[in-house]
Amino acid sequence: MEEITTKKTPLCPSSKPELDKAIVYGVVTGTIAEPRIAYLKQPEFVTEELLAKISPITPTEVFRIASSCVTSNCQHFDGTDCRLAQRIVDKLPVVVERLPPCSIRRDCRWWQQEGKAACMRCPQVITDNYNASELIHEVATPKHI
Repeated sequence: MEEITTKKTPLCPSSKPELDKAIVYGVVTGTIAEPRIAYLKQPEFVTEELLAKISPITPTEVFRIASSCVTSNCQHFDGTDCRLAQRIVDKLPVVVERLPPCSIRRDCRWWQQEGKAACMRCPQVITDNYNASELIHEVATPKHI
């Protein structure tokens, strides 16, 4: 498989499938009340075939998807940092005892910015969670600066 990470821009670990070179690196498992990400050993490119397998479900309900961080084109980016990563670390509880086996870590913006603290909370982040708690909604909602 060709190289699927970028050297120029960090990867956003909570991206959308329609972005260029988007990859699936995790699958939602757990329960409705406590969903968790199971990390794939080898990420897969998002393809029409993959999306057809889960249709009509929204891809970000069942997959964690990464792509190049779009920086200033993202509502969570403040010009320097990902404010979503900051809120995750500041407000969400740790949900794992050790670093999860994540295939995108070395290129992940959250890891590069927040380090281990982000990774210890990352498995509870579901990009499109329609049963999210008030706390998850609060963390996911951009604060305009």
